[in-house]
Amino acid sequence: MAATSELLSRRHQVETLDPRRGVRAPADLADVYLLKALGDTWDSAVALARELEAHGATVVNSASATELTLDRATMAERALGAGLPFAATRAFPTVTAVREHLDYPAVVKNRQAWRHDIMARVDRFAELDGLPAGSMSEPVVVQPFAPNNGWDHKLWVIADQVFTALRPSVLSTTTHSASRQLTADTLPAGWASLARRVGEVFGLEIYGVDIIATGDGAPLIVDVNAFPGGMRSQPGGLEALATLALRRAARRKIVTSRSLSDTIG
Repeated sequence: MAATSELLSRRHQVETLDPRRGVRAPADLADVYLLKALGDTWDSAVALARELEAHGATVVNSASATELTLDRATMAERALGAGLPFAATRAFPTVTAVREHLDYPAVVKNRQAWRHDIMARVDRFAELDGLPAGSMSEPVVVQPFAPNNGWDHKLWVIADQVFTALRPSVLSTTTHSASRQLTADTLPAGWASLARRVGEVFGLEIYGVDIIATGDGAPLIVDVNAFPGGMRSQPGGLEALATLALRRAARRKIVTSRSLSDTIG
């Protein structure tokens, strides 16, 4: 966000609203707002976005779209309901509650997608006790472990423009080299379209999709996140984000002008 703000501020006025300072929309609305929900402040960030939307502001991504990606159980329900190839996901109130319902191997994650305490492959019952001690009472989701080549395909989408990289999976038992920068045209056939379809299903304009290639090469979506930080390192990513912000701001001005004209007429 800082780099994008610097890029935009060369010709435009850019301000930052800190949701921790209260949920109130300013009297003079900006042409567009970019919603970045971080860590423990995600609820206040989403609440501020809703307040802005209630006053007629344009928010990218919308509060409702962002909220869908913050709960992995809700995320999976939406994705699977839309026919996306998303990992089967079951929710549990705590790690302890998982014990009697686990088919091995499995992947255990925090249910709250903004937390990073738990992201582990579990191959046997005893490994549950090896999860971080402070996370044992956290809500979790469980997904069957899908055999794959140990690489995560990171796809970032900004207004239909797809950026991508290959990164070693944190769940892999195989040692891989460093991340690899890729281009969208090197992706397997249909993967870029699949990433764009995710945006349609969730109502997102700026988002990331984590995909693994299963044993037969078929794509399996394992996570979706709104406004991911990883896209800042993608060549052209900041420029694409700035362009989207300006385009959405211009669209709001056109809509507002038409509404005013209709009112006067």
